Amino acid sequence: MGPSDQPLAVEELRGLVESGAVDTVVVAMTDMQGRLQGKRCSGRYFLEQVLDHGTEACNYLLAVDVDMTTVDGYAMTSWETGYGDFVLRPDLATLRLVPWQEATALVLCDVLWHSGEPVAPSPRQVLRGQLDRLAELGLTAHVGTELEFLVFRDSYEQAWDKRYEGLTPANQYNVDYSVAGTGRIERLLRRIRNDMGGAGLYVESAKGECNLGQHEIAIRYSDALTSCDNHALYKNGAKEIAAQEGLSLSFMAKFDAREGNSSHIHVSLRDAGGPVLPGDGPHGFSPLMEHFIAGQLACLPELTYFFAPNINSYKRFAKGSFAPTAVAWGRDNRTCALRVVGHGDGLRVENRVPGGDINPYLAVAATLAAGLHGIAERLPLEPMLEGNAYAAQKESVPTTLRDAARLLADSKVAAEAFGPEVVEHYVNAARVELDAFDTAVTDWERIRGFERL
Repeated sequence: MGPSDQPLAVEELRGLVESGAVDTVVVAMTDMQGRLQGKRCSGRYFLEQVLDHGTEACNYLLAVDVDMTTVDGYAMTSWETGYGDFVLRPDLATLRLVPWQEATALVLCDVLWHSGEPVAPSPRQVLRGQLDRLAELGLTAHVGTELEFLVFRDSYEQAWDKRYEGLTPANQYNVDYSVAGTGRIERLLRRIRNDMGGAGLYVESAKGECNLGQHEIAIRYSDALTSCDNHALYKNGAKEIAAQEGLSLSFMAKFDAREGNSSHIHVSLRDAGGPVLPGDGPHGFSPLMEHFIAGQLACLPELTYFFAPNINSYKRFAKGSFAPTAVAWGRDNRTCALRVVGHGDGLRVENRVPGGDINPYLAVAATLAAGLHGIAERLPLEPMLEGNAYAAQKESVPTTLRDAARLLADSKVAAEAFGPEVVEHYVNAARVELDAFDTAVTDWERIRGFERL
């Protein structure tokens, strides 16, 4: 996309390649961890070959852990099947320039088998499936995600060499809403804002957050697929820009004992006539809004894996931390898992469970699947929680990845919404993470046990 929110037209790209203004096109998919994976193609090769035919990539990209380690248990690929290829088909609606890389454009891809069938566990295809279910009801979803991150004065290489200990945060105190605090690193924040704008994202604002060196840059809401594409691109681009500035930033859910990084998800629904969540019922809700919230509450525990996909994710769920622990909803209540905000056409539901480590496509797909369940079953909405949800006698969000994986494996809602193949694929991903963690010896164990035990 250019400096507007319109895609870069193929003919525009052709002219830029011919003039030498663009020489590289990044062709990328989003993997299970929410990372962009793909190839840097020459502009000529992209136009002559990839544009019409796509390109191939090893199908292990949807069957490895965060270290790119080949692991067992995935039905779609393995050593036994030879780790073949699948096809990355460019979605030209995502074609854009990326200002933070010289002479470079980028396009995001759908992931297909050679037969043309979608690769079911591909995150972008999982979300497309839920959007198709909404479309059957004449509905579309608009989504905004709010990503927080921590900024450090150390480069990524320095942070690695230090094993991520003793890093220098960009701010030494809580800079939540502090103009002076954001001013301390405005060079970085401004570069990210402006370069994201140049890539076609509608940037709203930057603000400080509670943890040391913690900030948030808000991107304007859009249709669900576009917002998830923007989330993945922004996360990747922010890291690349920070690296160019000799800094590092992290989206991990819980870096230390202070506040974690969230990625709250705002969702509204529309039909051909406009927003469908506002109505004449209690709180200004339509019946559909009541069912939509009720479904999210009913399914939240069994779908939490998609909001908290890593061991570390669950350490963010701490009382009094602005991260939720109670499965409850409230009106503009930040202690609840689901917070209803806005009025009239701006009425929407904010899911506060996701952390900065989510895969946006999977998290939004899970939110929509839960809401669709509530709509289909016409689930009644429980009374709004008033006051402090941390102190309420409510069901808790799962507190470990092990519990969340078990609930997902047994979820009938997930099986019906995503299909058994997708559920088993991501349950196996959870098993892989648990096995890796269970066999690791941590610094915590050595410090406690080396001499004193």
